[in-house]
Amino acid sequence: MSLYEGAVKRPIMTSLCFLAVAIFGLFSLSKLPVDLYPDIETNTIMVMTSYQGASASDIENNVTRPLENTLNSVENLKHITSKSSEGVSVITLEFEFGHDIDVLTNDVRDKLDMVTSALPDEVNTPIIFKFSTDMIPILMLSVQAEDSRPALYKILDDAVVNPLARVPGVGSVSIVGAPKREINIYCDPNKLDAYNLSIETISGIIGSENRNMPGGTFDMGSDTYSLRVEGEFDDPKEMENIIVGSHNGAAIYLRDVATVQDGVQERAQRTFNNGHEGAMIIVQKQSGGNSVDISNRVMAMLPQLQKTLPSDVKLGIIVNTSDNILNTINSLAETIMYAMLFVVIVVFFFLGRWRATVIICITIPMSLIGSFIYLGIVDGGSINIISLSCLSIAIGSVVDDAIVVLENITTHIERGAEPKQAAVLATNEVAISVIASTLTMIAVFFPLTMVTGMAGVLFKQLGWMMCVIMTVSTVSALSFTPMMCAYFLKLQKKPSKIFLAFYKPIERSLDKLDDWYKARLDWAVRHRKTVFAGCVAFFVLSCLAAGSIGTEFFPSADNARIGATLKLPIGARVERAQELAAELTDKWMTRYQGVLKVCNYRVGQADSDNTFASMQSNGSHIISFNMTLVSVEERTISLEQVCNEMREDLKMYPELDEGQILLGGGGGGMGGQSTADFEIYGYDFNVTDRIAAELQRKLTNVEGVREVNISREDYQPEYQVDFDREKLALHGLNLSTAATYLRNRVNGALASYYREDGDEYDIKVRYAPESRTSVEDLENILIYSPVNGKGVRVKDLGKVVERANPPTIERKDRERVVTVSAVISGAPLGDVVAAGEAIIDQMDIPAGYIVQIAGSYEDQQESFADLATLGLLIIVLVFIVMAAQFESMTYPFIIMFSIPFAFSGILMALAMTGTTLNVMSMLGGIMLIGIVVKNGIVLIDYTMLCRERGMSALHSAVVAGRSRLRPVLMTTCTTILGMVPMAISQGEGAEMWRPLGVSVIGGLTVSTILTLILVPVLYCAFAGTGIKRTRKALKHQRMLNDYYQSHKDKMTKAKKH
Repeated sequence: MSLYEGAVKRPIMTSLCFLAVAIFGLFSLSKLPVDLYPDIETNTIMVMTSYQGASASDIENNVTRPLENTLNSVENLKHITSKSSEGVSVITLEFEFGHDIDVLTNDVRDKLDMVTSALPDEVNTPIIFKFSTDMIPILMLSVQAEDSRPALYKILDDAVVNPLARVPGVGSVSIVGAPKREINIYCDPNKLDAYNLSIETISGIIGSENRNMPGGTFDMGSDTYSLRVEGEFDDPKEMENIIVGSHNGAAIYLRDVATVQDGVQERAQRTFNNGHEGAMIIVQKQSGGNSVDISNRVMAMLPQLQKTLPSDVKLGIIVNTSDNILNTINSLAETIMYAMLFVVIVVFFFLGRWRATVIICITIPMSLIGSFIYLGIVDGGSINIISLSCLSIAIGSVVDDAIVVLENITTHIERGAEPKQAAVLATNEVAISVIASTLTMIAVFFPLTMVTGMAGVLFKQLGWMMCVIMTVSTVSALSFTPMMCAYFLKLQKKPSKIFLAFYKPIERSLDKLDDWYKARLDWAVRHRKTVFAGCVAFFVLSCLAAGSIGTEFFPSADNARIGATLKLPIGARVERAQELAAELTDKWMTRYQGVLKVCNYRVGQADSDNTFASMQSNGSHIISFNMTLVSVEERTISLEQVCNEMREDLKMYPELDEGQILLGGGGGGMGGQSTADFEIYGYDFNVTDRIAAELQRKLTNVEGVREVNISREDYQPEYQVDFDREKLALHGLNLSTAATYLRNRVNGALASYYREDGDEYDIKVRYAPESRTSVEDLENILIYSPVNGKGVRVKDLGKVVERANPPTIERKDRERVVTVSAVISGAPLGDVVAAGEAIIDQMDIPAGYIVQIAGSYEDQQESFADLATLGLLIIVLVFIVMAAQFESMTYPFIIMFSIPFAFSGILMALAMTGTTLNVMSMLGGIMLIGIVVKNGIVLIDYTMLCRERGMSALHSAVVAGRSRLRPVLMTTCTTILGMVPMAISQGEGAEMWRPLGVSVIGGLTVSTILTLILVPVLYCAFAGTGIKRTRKALKHQRMLNDYYQSHKDKMTKAKKH
């Protein structure tokens, strides 16, 4: 018993099976997390190694290069990049996608264990960071404060950070821009000299005094008691009364030589929100957490937390990624609803039966809900833009099979067949065709699960989901649809006058279209050479349109966020940076009133303990902006336009060394700011700097380039002390001891920790600020000799000189590199790269120096190559499926002719709409391979049926074309109208999917029109050739037979003899 026959005979079982699928699907949907992208397996590991006091070149030679040489042998490594800066080496390992990052991390750890012993003794153990999507903040909160600012860190840590860290799903909560409390003991160097005291002596005494010491236990009577000495200070001011020495028999107190200041860290990063100083709180999620759910929980807690804060401390929102996620998801959900509505209208338009339309409408959610079961089962499944866009793509396709089955059943019923009998017979006629067309779609989407690189990370889920949806829709079309038709469809009685008045004009129009198409097709099959030549000419013309189409990796998306990094000359004081940032904030908040919601900026050097801040660019000369606009529906100005205007504003400040405005808040990747990166490899800084400066100057004049930045910063001016080793040795000193003395007086010696309410604060001893502001102050620092205990000034042991050193040395694949990045707006990435390559070809680049293109363009080329290879593989798979169905090599070859015209339609649609060729539009082209051949399969299948009934080849082609016109148009229109909402959507994140919609609509429209003419024409041509070959063979056979008959006597006589 066949599937459809069993379904018709057992309607209750069939209905309950599909009801179970719906229940499980909806249950899975209720449990699925909501996120922007699928759970992306990271491919990056960072190794951070600190070496206190070493310069950038020392770090490069002694730390970075030995580590690079060892780590380069790790398997599946794609690129190894490094930054060597003062005191720290950061090596980033980028691996090929698709490999287990935990296994790779263990490999990296094993390699580091092999080389660590070969590093200098003072180098700290390398730390491994594993990058993941969890490192991206899900919430950035602003904090504004007035009187509470000095204690802001403590207030936020107790009242905000700790409660938020307890929220289920929250991974880490960190404070940025609120300086930590620090107890500073500022010593007067003259008084220290007078009393023969040193920073080290005072630091040691404070450390010894500020202690709680256990004294053991002792027995007293029948009890045992613990003995303790409580010496820790309850108030920082108590330290002023510590005796630090004696002079002429009198005690010297700390207050006699120093002042105790309970304040904040001297050099700390400051944060401003909409012009008001405060702080920023970064919330990151745990691995696999539901971003939207966690964000909602945190947001729900904020009003309660606000009540526990002092009245002048105000919490606000800078970035809430759940807003962007929900806006994007809602935009896609709206697209899906419109697509379903359009599909229903198309079905009713062509069938004119409300019962048939209802049956089709039930098929759509049934197939889509089935995919949620897959998402619920698979590890890391979520509702995201990939899974939702998959539903939008599938809507037009899932009804195709049901339409073919239902249309055939309707035809049988109208011919007088009983509905149950019609359901079985009609489904039997088209079952093979339906299964074959589904297999072609699976042949298209299954290879998507094997794509590598960034495109593979995205499209793996899409491929699996489409395979599941197409399988469910086919099973539904071959069981649920015939069962519903058998019990709900019946021979239409005479329709009502109202229905006739409404539908009769539509029916007449469709009949006229059938007749018009039949006449055109009848002419075409008799003028085959003319038609074929016209189609070839059309294809050539469409290929010419390709010249006007630009290329890019992913289109930039409007997520209502802007990031900016401004750099003043190295060494500029933080006060100047703060003034400039305040001026820009005021200007932008005034100009974009009602558009710019939050303008947050940070200035100053971040605390090394703060992981998030240390990952960003920071320093006394660097300003980091983070701006949030109102959503795209609430403003008339585009994000790109705002960015361009801000770039123009920055040109008015010549003191800026660099000003980078990034659309989307970050560079490159999916939907971010489009940049063209040119990497210059070579050892000599002077040569690479010259090449970079020349390339920067010329790229600025390229159309579409808004700003050009060089990754290497200017040389950093610094003072170095050149000690005379002989003089040091004469005083019993060495270089390390002398350097420690200097550090303690300028940077401070950590004496102890002041404890209060469970928190610890540094107690630092150093020279007073006014005693370390000039070269003379440095030269007069006393270094005490261990030989005689007397102080020797620095100028008597060496000299203080000013030098310039590179602040950071960048390397990639074990060579020094400098990157020139062109920020693009209003031009395709491919055009800017082509212009850049032309500039590089004309430049005089010395031997041994190379300029390569990297970044987004490298990812684009890799993805394009992968998708092109995938397209060829899919074409072969589709051909195999069709050849197996028709048991012929000719018929699949005929149907495959519709594929080039799908690409013609894509090129024309992209050129006409000004859309670029990117990963999304290429995905549309790959999808079309499966969609367009379905139409050809339907035509050829029915033509063969007509031939079997004894019709001639020409007559079969014309009859089959007229008979299958409506099903072909119906399935095409459902797919096209299912894509229209995606192609014209203006919601948040719509830019990502618009090229896909445009390419599918353009390609399917053109290929369907030409397929309806070209496939029958080619069929007739091949059939005509076959008939001629058969006739020739018969004629030859007849001639042989005639010859044999006329010479039979002679031939038989010859045999007898």
